[in-house]
Amino acid sequence: MKKMFLRLRPFIGLVICSGLFIIGNSLANLQMPALLADIVNNGVAMGDSDYVTHTGIRMLGVAFFAVCCSLGTTYCSSRIATGFSSRLRDELFYKVQSFSEGEVDRFGTASLITRSINDVSQIQHFLMMLIRNMLSAPITAIGGVYLAFSCNAQLAMIVFAAMPLIVLIVVGISRFSIPLTRVMQEKLDQVNLVLREKLRGVRVIRAFGTEEYEEQRFARANEDLTGVSIRMQRTMSAMSPLVMIVLNGATVFLIYVGGVKVNNGLMPYGDIMAVVEYVMQILMSMMMISMIFIRIPRAVASAGRINAILDCDTAIEGGNVTDSGETRGRLEFRNVTFSYENADEPAVKNISFTAEKGQTVAIIGSTGSGKTTLLNLIPRFYDAQEGQILIDGIDHREYDLKALRDKIGFAAQKAVLFAGSVADNIAYGLDNATREQVEHAARIAQAEEFILDKIGGYDSPIEQGGQNLSGGQKQRLSIARAIIRRPEFYLFDDSFSALDFRTDLELRRALAAETENSTVLIVAQRVSTIMHADQILVLERGELVGHGTHQELMRTCEIYREIVLSQLSEQEATQNGR
Repeated sequence: MKKMFLRLRPFIGLVICSGLFIIGNSLANLQMPALLADIVNNGVAMGDSDYVTHTGIRMLGVAFFAVCCSLGTTYCSSRIATGFSSRLRDELFYKVQSFSEGEVDRFGTASLITRSINDVSQIQHFLMMLIRNMLSAPITAIGGVYLAFSCNAQLAMIVFAAMPLIVLIVVGISRFSIPLTRVMQEKLDQVNLVLREKLRGVRVIRAFGTEEYEEQRFARANEDLTGVSIRMQRTMSAMSPLVMIVLNGATVFLIYVGGVKVNNGLMPYGDIMAVVEYVMQILMSMMMISMIFIRIPRAVASAGRINAILDCDTAIEGGNVTDSGETRGRLEFRNVTFSYENADEPAVKNISFTAEKGQTVAIIGSTGSGKTTLLNLIPRFYDAQEGQILIDGIDHREYDLKALRDKIGFAAQKAVLFAGSVADNIAYGLDNATREQVEHAARIAQAEEFILDKIGGYDSPIEQGGQNLSGGQKQRLSIARAIIRRPEFYLFDDSFSALDFRTDLELRRALAAETENSTVLIVAQRVSTIMHADQILVLERGELVGHGTHQELMRTCEIYREIVLSQLSEQEATQNGR
């Protein structure tokens, strides 16, 4: 929580202003009981109407001053809390952007969303309440006790004796609440995870008729969250009644004792009114403090979860190299080995190969053989534990991350599109892309035909995730987004899989001319897509079991031969490889 408060330094001016408003409001409120007692004792009791009028005007002035201070406090606290939460969300967003895939996997997407939204909101609400009440409540409580003692020490002792009991109640209940709050936030993560999976996989769920299973799964997660929430609310709800019982009991006893004294002529009636008013202010102060303590457990838990992200060391950090000099388009893997966290064995093991500028390198293998992993190591989505990856003769870990990724045009295995227009999604790959560049990239990717068939053409809208496009259309736009960059290296991660054979062939022909001065790496399951490549890498269980051209591998690699003959006849495999 201390680290959270250190982030308030940019708002120190507003914090000071808020403090001044709070002090003014508290002092004004503390004046009201004394003025009321003065009216009763020296005005009403003496029958002096002028005195009552003048003192009443003073009370109105003090009340107006208190209202102005209260409005100032509300404005400042709102600006501080909303500004702080906005900065915090920005920090979280930028931090998560710097995460490697490993850190994202460790926290989980659902948890990162919960921490960026729900946990930040908890901090915002707590901060607003803290600024409004943390200073005013002690000033009012301490001032009320002092002024109550000034009016009548015996009556004030009744209230003062109840204070330690109230403190014990607040502290005791808060100790039980903090662990429950942490658990509740974790249960909320689980609810978000189940809901997110449900929404993303709704077509699969409907196709397999598993709605009832998903309902039960969500119900279990929801019941877990509800159970923890109820336990916490039961614990916290005991605080206010207990505090009210103690303070109201003290107030009743005070009125009884004060009434006896007034009846016996030992104190004026105005003094008992003033003491009761001070007691009510003390009561409200204690209630505000108890409300802060109710919020503290959730705020502490949320702050811890947010700090876990902000304090997380990013596994992948860029170097200082921004330009590779004269060498362009050369890629070399030297004995590269990589394992995912908690994996039993490496995803890729001891991989070595070299790709020169202008070459096309294809990667093929069975499911789970490490093809996508190999590609993901190049732009440093993950970092290899052993070996080196050299880009233009320089270890890619020495590059500035932006400079490294500017060299790469990437089309992912699952085409990812964003809400916006067709042109926006293609131009996403290049800053300040012109319409001519967008249209050229679309033509190379064989996307122009279906784009122009749409109402609005390149300006036609794309729904979130590209839900209004087919799989092949999404893949072609994803490929166009990579092409528009005109990078040194093209990485196509099985991004031709949804294309029909004719479109696949035409795209590869157009791409060959476009990428003749670049290095192309293609992951594919379809043999016809990769058999004309300059090099073909055959992976099996993360190991490189074959390396060469199509004809060479047909003679030397049994695994490659099996893959080819599972898709083509012997005659087709021989003829197409020529």
